[in-house]
Amino acid sequence: MKLKDKALLKTASYVGGEWLDAGGKTFALNNPATGDKLADIADHGAATIRLAIDKAAAAQKEWAARTAKDRAMLMRGWFNLIMENQEDLAQIITAEMGKPLAEARGEVAYGASFIDWFAEEGRRISGDILQPHMTDKRLMVLKQPIGVVGAITPWNFPNAMITRKIAPAIAAGCAVVLKPAEQTPLSALALAELADRAGLPAGIVNIVNGMDAPAMGLELTTNPIVRKVTFTGSTEVGRILMKQSADTIKKVSLELGGNAPLIIFDDADIDVAVRETLASKFRNAGQTCVCANRIFVQDGIYDDFAAALTAKVSEMKVGNGADDGVVTGPLIDGQGLDKVERHVADALGKGAVATTGGSKHDLGLTFFTPTVLTGMTTDMQIFKEETFGPVAPLFRFKTEEEVVAMANDTIFGLAGYFFARDMARVWRVAEALEYGIVSVNTGIFSNEIGPFGGVKQSGIGREGSKYGIDDFLEMKYVCLGEI
Repeated sequence: MKLKDKALLKTASYVGGEWLDAGGKTFALNNPATGDKLADIADHGAATIRLAIDKAAAAQKEWAARTAKDRAMLMRGWFNLIMENQEDLAQIITAEMGKPLAEARGEVAYGASFIDWFAEEGRRISGDILQPHMTDKRLMVLKQPIGVVGAITPWNFPNAMITRKIAPAIAAGCAVVLKPAEQTPLSALALAELADRAGLPAGIVNIVNGMDAPAMGLELTTNPIVRKVTFTGSTEVGRILMKQSADTIKKVSLELGGNAPLIIFDDADIDVAVRETLASKFRNAGQTCVCANRIFVQDGIYDDFAAALTAKVSEMKVGNGADDGVVTGPLIDGQGLDKVERHVADALGKGAVATTGGSKHDLGLTFFTPTVLTGMTTDMQIFKEETFGPVAPLFRFKTEEEVVAMANDTIFGLAGYFFARDMARVWRVAEALEYGIVSVNTGIFSNEIGPFGGVKQSGIGREGSKYGIDDFLEMKYVCLGEI
């Protein structure tokens, strides 16, 4: 890691404005591209989460009492520091989770955009004056911060998934206790260091690292002081957190797994479709919850599209994300690699053909060769399960009705993509797809302006956008009598 500011490399947890070790208890963090140790990270548990919740509760009321403009100015300072340290933050992301530096730099800017956006949205929180039902009454609606927020974030976007949760929370006047993924703690701690430098009050942002995720999550979901839990990760874990939050009736936001369809109709521009499929499918080595997981190509253009995509994928440079020209880094760990290998083996065993790739890369470790599979069928594991790797499976279809049914044949509903130029078809398919996000003729849709979130078992709530602050607010009705 080539850091200009080495003080950004923290290994202790950040609680109540202080850096806490864990009494010598640590866990090793390794670079997935090299296997080299990066750092020994303080290994905290539920007790430190409990302490952080208490610190957050003590700080939150004063923070909520500040003006929205005051909070916005401090957030703007945090945003500026993040962008000033963009390169160092990108180096940290690449070192701990493997994505190419160009993507890591983009993630830092993307993550910072939520702080910039919600600094302003916090100033636009407003209630309402209602027409009274009686002449001596006046009716008001106030919006107030929900209180202490518990957040759990994933490893695949270790910067942006944190800011996308913290920014609306603190803009609304809440305090946050965040448990980042154990695979990527350094990004979280660097953000905490910059928040501290920006002057955010002690206790408003708390970051607690640890390997005992179940116990730490249980504390966040069952502690009555925490009034909201926000989580990004697998549907399996989301179900557990939702159940655990039930006894204290917490507000819950869940951004869970996906099984994204990407549909290419025969009237699509094939060059555009190939380019954008590459952007969607192979970004972050296929390790995003909105990566195209099932690619459906209409019968008449299937062979041409497969050939064009194969040609591009076969040229993709695999390696350490810190090296020049690399576009595909390693998978995060052995478990991720095993799943990709299992899915590919299942497809090949049932008649699919790898037109490029199909196996582990010669680099070893957790590198997997970018892969295109043709001849896919709906009885293969990839059709039902999210692969989370650099594998593009191509399914053939004949009619619009057929492909919409195939695309919707899943418990998930996060993101879907399609490519078409017939505007009547664009409207029909956009409305028919059962997904919280539909992307038409583009493989990249994420930004701070649009609402991000899914339907069905892909989650509850929305992040980003003008709607994203609502989940951190409570609505209070005030009735004034004797007017």
